[in-house]
Amino acid sequence: LMDKMLVRVPVAVKAKVTEDLKLKIIGDLQNTIKQMEMDLEQFEFQAKKALHQAASDLSVLPALREQIEVERNKRVSAKAEAEAKLKRAEDLAIGAEIGHGTLERTVEITIGTNIDALMGAEIVTEDGKVIAFRE
Repeated sequence: LMDKMLVRVPVAVKAKVTEDLKLKIIGDLQNTIKQMEMDLEQFEFQAKKALHQAASDLSVLPALREQIEVERNKRVSAKAEAEAKLKRAEDLAIGAEIGHGTLERTVEITIGTNIDALMGAEIVTEDGKVIAFRE
């Protein structure tokens, strides 16, 4: 009869917002948005070319237009999402805690172990270093 078991459970990693972390998040998002803008320009150029080439072929034109519209919307909404993230990043308060991913740990459980308590464990980091564990 088993009376204990080793299981893997998720551990939420939270990062304390420091000036450095905030600047890094903002910088990363600004770069992402710049890249998205360049990609969008490239896409518009290619789309124009494709539409120009297909202009005389009415059998493909409507489908091509629709395909371009779907693709454009995807890109535009991804960019809008990144811009919203940037706005949230700029509003981050120093000292606040933000989700920074998930790790897992192995724990031994026995009859009567409170599973909910295990699932709520957190690691808190500051500038990449662990500063606290929370159960």
